[in-house]
Parts: sequence; C-alpha cells; structure tokens
Amino acid sequence: MFHSSAIAAAREALVYGVPSIAISLNWKKDETKDSDFKDAAQACLPLINAALDDIEKGTFLRGCLLNIGVPSAPSAIKGFKLTKQSGYSPAQSWQAVSASRPSSATHFMGMHQSLGIQLAQLGKDASAAAAARRVSGQRKAVEVESVATAGKQETREVVKKLFRAEFVERQHQGLDEDTDLRALENGFVSVTPLNVHGQVEPEIQAPASDWLSAAVSLEKEKEAAPATAEAHSAA
Repeated sequence: MFHSSAIAAAREALVYGVPSIAISLNWKKDETKDSDFKDAAQACLPLINAALDDIEKGTFLRGCLLNIGVPSAPSAIKGFKLTKQSGYSPAQSWQAVSASRPSSATHFMGMHQSLGIQLAQLGKDASAAAAARRVSGQRKAVEVESVATAGKQETREVVKKLFRAEFVERQHQGLDEDTDLRALENGFVSVTPLNVHGQVEPEIQAPASDWLSAAVSLEKEKEAAPATAEAHSAA
C-alpha cells in the first residue's frame, strides 16, 4: 500500500503542510462491484467529517497523514482499527514471450523510432523500453522489449527479445494482527498514520488512536440522537 498513488498524493500534500488523508478500497477482481465504491465512501464519512471539523478548528493531527483502507465488502464492515503498515509487496517473475508476437512495446517503439535509437545508445549491450501493462486475474503483466547488440563491433546486429513481468498476489500469511492488510481481511476499515517518510512513528500512534476513538464516538452520538429525540416525543 505504500506505493499507491493515493498515498503519494497525500504525502505530497503533507510535505506542504496540508492536512491529508488517503482512502483506498481493497478492490478484488470479479468480486468488487461499482456500488462498492459508494459504500466505501459512505463507510468513511465519520472519519472524513471528523477530519474536516478538526481542520477547521486547527486541531487535526499534525506531522502525519491517515491512510484509510476499506475492505472489499464495505457494506458489511465490522468497525475501524488503528493499524500499522504491513510492508506487503506482490511476487514478481519474468517470463519470455515469442519475439514474433506483436506487442504494445513493439507498437510503441515503431511509432517512436527516434526514442528507440536514443534508448539503444544508453548502453553498450542492452537497454529496455517500458511498455503496456495488462491485468489478468490476480496477475498484472508488464511487457518489456529488450534491445541488445550481439557479436563483434564490425558485425553488429540487433537482437530483440520480449519479456513479461508478472506480479502475483501472495497469500497474506504471517501478518501481525495490527497490520492494515490483516484488518482489511477481517472486515475492518484500517486507519494507518504515516509520517512524510511513509513510516509509523510511536509518538504518532497515541494521538492517532485518540483521534480515531473520538471520531467513532462522535458518529455514534449522532446516530443515537434521532432515536433519543423520537423516544422523548413518544413519551
């Protein structure tokens, strides 16, 4: 989660002293529906409203951003948990593909020949051009065209090979119970305070925990208020 664009944007805001939160839905292929995004936003409203109120008062958490993760079934969340960053990353492997097979990389390099020449000149033996990314199941494939020279300088020829980088989702085994991914798997909204370097500092945990408790308590009070007023009216 550390490498997500949502966190990158929140960190950029934090660098300039702007209070920031990052909200992400634990999207799963063939499971997540369009309506889940609305449910995820609805689930985060207590935190968003609390943050806006505190920002207006000048009492919002300082020196950190809040990375909020919503489980894949946001309409059935169990609650909120203050968490730590898991440090999880997908497994990566490289697979060779047929050189005769047209690829997005080949198309890209064909339309940008001058760029291809510049890339080829960057090294004596090889250079690579990043190409298209495709997602299939739980695998994210990135095709890369490698352009290299073979043989002696006098008989130089261009040899092209295509490789595909596959990012495979690992099983989340051995994760601590207080990590964000574990909380998401268990159906909780994870709230992870991070400093500008993307780290969780001990001195941030306590005030973040107090803030989260206050935000959740305030929301419960708001929900209970109409019921209390109705009970008084009935009496």
